[in-house]
Amino acid sequence: MSRPKHHEREFFLSNYKSLNHTKWECKYHVVFIPKYRKKRIYGEIRRELGEAFRRLAEQRESRIEEGHLLPDHVHMMISIPPKYSVSQVIGYVKGKSAIHIARTFAGRKRNFVGQHFWARGYFVSTVGRDETVIREYIRQHEEEDRRQDQLSLI
Repeated sequence: MSRPKHHEREFFLSNYKSLNHTKWECKYHVVFIPKYRKKRIYGEIRRELGEAFRRLAEQRESRIEEGHLLPDHVHMMISIPPKYSVSQVIGYVKGKSAIHIARTFAGRKRNFVGQHFWARGYFVSTVGRDETVIREYIRQHEEEDRRQDQLSLI
C-alpha cells in the first residue's frame, strides 16, 4: 500500500474538524419524542425550537447538520466533538429546550420539577459513510409525514 501524497493527505484532513490535538468527524442520527408521543410540536413551538436547538448545540461545541421537527418527533443529524458524550449533548439540548418551552409558552418563570416536555429516551446511531443516505431519509420522512397529515384531513 503506497503512502498518500502530501496534497491528497491535506485534502483528506481538511474535511475533518479540529480540536487542539485531534482531527475528528463524529456525526450521529438522533430521534426523540415529546412525552406520551403527543403531537405537541406545532405552530409557534415548532418555529422557535429549530433555532433553540441550534443555539443549545453550539453551547456544547456541536452543530446540527440536518434536522426536522415533525408534530410527534424530532429528527436530527448532529456533529458532536469527541470530548463530549452523545448523552451529555442530547440531555443538555432536551433539558434546556424543555425549560425554554415552559418559560416561553407555558408562562413559567422558574425551573419546573416533575414536568417534562420530552420523553426520557432517544434513538441514536452513528452516521459514518452513510451520511447522504441518512440525510435523504430524514428529508423523505418529513415529506411522508406531511402527506399522511394531508390524507387524514380528507
